[in-house]
Amino acid sequence: MKAVHLLAALALTLSASAFAHDPSEKITVLQDELLQNVPGKKAMMIEVDYQPGQSSIAHKHQGTAMAYVLSGEIISQVKGQKAITYKAGQYWYEPAGSEHLLSKNASETKPAKLLVFMVLAPDEKVLIPLEH
Repeated sequence: MKAVHLLAALALTLSASAFAHDPSEKITVLQDELLQNVPGKKAMMIEVDYQPGQSSIAHKHQGTAMAYVLSGEIISQVKGQKAITYKAGQYWYEPAGSEHLLSKNASETKPAKLLVFMVLAPDEKVLIPLEH
């Protein structure tokens, strides 16, 4: 592995823990790649595992996000919209800068898994907590 790739992998490992809002919420960065055909942008693929009843803190993304429910059911609400429960196989889109007020496992007894694909600038933050 080239030194630059090793450093990038280490940085991803360290930064992935910054995505976690709760010790039981598991965040896995699956891919983080510069887009050669879109200078100044990168694509990220992130897997979010929610324990039963678990939710993320209210946050926003600097980049564009597309989410796909891999398993279980996720309740999601973006500012200005109503909360929607998405089942496995359903998906949604969040424009850059959207305030994600609610992202929660809809079940109190079963886990849920979400796949998130993002496009953002290399220096933009994946997640910014919203202040109350």
